[in-house]
Amino acid sequence: MAKTADLHIRIDPETKMDAENLFSIFGITVTDAVNMFLRQAILVGGLPFELKQPRYNAETEAAIQEARDIRAGKIKTKVYRSVAEMNADIDADEE
Repeated sequence: MAKTADLHIRIDPETKMDAENLFSIFGITVTDAVNMFLRQAILVGGLPFELKQPRYNAETEAAIQEARDIRAGKIKTKVYRSVAEMNADIDADEE
């Protein structure tokens, strides 16, 4: 039986480079890190970390929802013809 087997994965070059830079700090390669991940997954019987959706504070959640509503056309936004027009509107609101 072979001592190793090949595993081919596709990943974007920037992620690969970032991972190589990170793991080199610990003196390991991406191959070493993948082996560690797989062994840990086998040991725990699943992903070796909690998989969950990121959560934000209420203000950030509200801003995200507002952006979604704007994108969906549920909220009408102001349109300016120039930066000067926008700045004038902002200044008028502050008075």
